[in-house]
Order: sequence, then structure tokens, then C-alpha cells
Amino acid sequence: MRHLAEISREGRDILASDEMQSTRRFVQHGRVSVYEHSLKVTDMCLTLADVLRIQTDRRSLIRGALLHDFFLYDWHADEKWHRLHGYTHASRALLNAMARFTLNRRERDMIYSHMFPLNLTHVPHFRESVLLCTADKIVSTAETVRGVMDKHKQAP
Repeated sequence: MRHLAEISREGRDILASDEMQSTRRFVQHGRVSVYEHSLKVTDMCLTLADVLRIQTDRRSLIRGALLHDFFLYDWHADEKWHRLHGYTHASRALLNAMARFTLNRRERDMIYSHMFPLNLTHVPHFRESVLLCTADKIVSTAETVRGVMDKHKQAP
């Protein structure tokens, strides 16, 4: 991870929180935990900003990206209340993050809009939000494909 020191510095309180630590127990894609996914997405956000030379509020970029999937439940469990996880988890993550951390407008928008265009009404309003949407799609796709390939390798 290219930006681990910067992520650790700017997101220290988030990473140290009991709630964020609990995300190590929840699987996101394939065998990747929500915690690991959040770190990878944050690193990808910073990488995209650097490579594309996009000026950002890097602290907000890091904090919003770390919290984008702060929904705090196992979405794979067969429970009726989260069957529409893809459409609803951004709002739940935002509510959870706002209850635990002080977020600025940019960070709130990042969390709320990170599933755009799946959530057509949650349009990103900041460049950091667009970077998060993009980074999340890149990382999620790679994790999902890797998980599928791993399953095929194990098949007889």
C-alpha cells in the first residue's frame, strides 16, 4: 500500500475505533474484509489523485474513503432488513459515521454518494466524491474477480 503512512496519520482516530476494528470480521468481496477493502479504496483514491494530478483535500479524501462502507453489519447474512444492501448501505454508513466522528460536508458527500450511479439520486458533488466512486468500483471489481478466480482454482 503506497500511502499507508499518510492514511494512518490522517485517519488515526477512525482506524483505532472499536467500530472500525469490528469491520475486520465482516467479509466485503471474496475473502476481503470490509476493513481491508476500506484501506485499499483509500489507497486507490490517493493513487488516482496523484496520477491524475487532481487537487484534493487529502485529509477529507482519506477520512471519507475510510468510512464509505461503515455500515457495521454482515451484508451476506440472510436477513430481510438489508436485502437491498447495494442501495441502502451508503446511507447507513453515513449515519453510523456521523454518530461516531465529526465529518465535514465533503466527507459526508463522499460516503453518501459512493454508490453512484447505482443510487441515481446520490450524485457526487465534490471531486473527492468522484474519486471515491471510481476507486471503489476499481477495487471492488478486482476483489470480486479475484474471489471468483480463487473459487475456480479450488474446484476439482
